[in-house]
Amino acid sequence: MSDIHRPQPPQPEQQQSWPGDTASMTPQPDHGENSYKGSGRLKGKKAIITGGDSGIGRAVAIAYAREGADVLIAYLDEHDDAKETARLIEAAGQKAVLVAGDITEAAQCQAIVDKAVETFGEINIVVNNAAFQMTRDSLDEISDEEFDRTMKTNLYAMFRISKAAVPHMPAGSAFIHTASINADQPKPKLIAYSATKAAIINFSGSLAALLAEKGIRSNAVAPGPIWTPLIPTTMPTEQVKNFGSEVPLQRAGQPAELASSYVMLASDEASYISGATIAVTGGVAFI
Repeated sequence: MSDIHRPQPPQPEQQQSWPGDTASMTPQPDHGENSYKGSGRLKGKKAIITGGDSGIGRAVAIAYAREGADVLIAYLDEHDDAKETARLIEAAGQKAVLVAGDITEAAQCQAIVDKAVETFGEINIVVNNAAFQMTRDSLDEISDEEFDRTMKTNLYAMFRISKAAVPHMPAGSAFIHTASINADQPKPKLIAYSATKAAIINFSGSLAALLAEKGIRSNAVAPGPIWTPLIPTTMPTEQVKNFGSEVPLQRAGQPAELASSYVMLASDEASYISGATIAVTGGVAFI
């Protein structure tokens, strides 16, 4: 779709409390509700998506369902967003499972995998997508609790869910981890978040080598600025207003613009792609 159909900054001034909700955003994000067309590329597959209630996770869930996959959505407590994502999955004729809870807790990570196995019998795709960030001007502003939450949400949960899922993933399965442009170009005001995103790429690469003998692939997607509830809940008003203007395409990406990358990496078409990172950055070079 041409950029002429995509919102351009400045966005209206807006702020939300963490974790935020889609309905309160202006303009509304595009998750591919009216544009994504499936072609059976994931027919019969069973997927877990963390943070699948909104943003990138919702766009991936819609695409996966329209490609023929059943989807388990893990989310914190954004029940309205999660129910809407489930409605869209079911409208595509696929099974939707919702699991609410805090993935900073090890027991919740295990519960997500247990529910997927109980419902689906096996797991073919794991999308480690949920993330936490806060914008801070100095190290003094970052509490131990906040740093710990960032690490546990972005890294520990990825490790715990991956570890729990592997025994239930047959050959041909795939992990896809949401990294960020910040892994390559760390932002000083997102120091904890940027550190986790670099670690995600490293983890994904190591996992790809470790699981190769099992026939399980691991890859990452590194988005640039994407218009999701994470933005108005974690960034100052002025930064939200101009969000996306810094990249060559001079706008924020929409969640729908990432879905095809996640579909490709999950599909059998990507059978020789493992240990890779796909950058979706609006024109910023990613090394």
